[in-house]
Amino acid sequence: MVPIGEFLMILLVILLFFLLLGAVGIYLLVKVGKKATKKAKSVSTRVASHMAAMGTGDAAETERMRLDLRREVSLTRQAVDHALRDGWGLGDLPQLVGEIATHAEQLDAQLAHYAQERRVSPYIDHTALGRLREHHAKLTTSCARIRADLRNDQMAHSAGGIDQIQDRTDLEIEARRRAPDPLDQIDELYKRTTINRSLPDDLR
Repeated sequence: MVPIGEFLMILLVILLFFLLLGAVGIYLLVKVGKKATKKAKSVSTRVASHMAAMGTGDAAETERMRLDLRREVSLTRQAVDHALRDGWGLGDLPQLVGEIATHAEQLDAQLAHYAQERRVSPYIDHTALGRLREHHAKLTTSCARIRADLRNDQMAHSAGGIDQIQDRTDLEIEARRRAPDPLDQIDELYKRTTINRSLPDDLR
């Protein structure tokens, strides 16, 4: 018969094991729940921005500028990351794109604040809207110029590789051509000489 002390000790160990499993399970649930909540909030914010941008007026225009700015910054980051993965020397360009992204976040917050004010107030601040448009145009133009420069570098690099392929193709095809056999050339000359001798003098 198992002593009562050992039985209680086994029971306590089992209880601690289940408590530990429960704590780990709760931790994982909380972590997954936070991540799901954050993702759901991001999706809902994005959907709300798209819905607000579909309207008319200054508030909708401001929301469209926000979406346009986010898209331009995202495309530019992707282009720079792709160039970095390919091992291109970009100099200070990645740092510049990071600064553009920082200014874009600040502008996005300003645009969001203006859109919120415009939805609840009938008064229009034309000066502020004009400056927001100007800042938006400068940042999006900078993004477009960076991508265009990277695209030109990529096309120039590809053109060099394509030219090399073409040259190698020409060399390979030329090398595969069978060199003329000297005996065949001698035989051809002999046949021509024979034909010329058999012709009358006036036809030679």
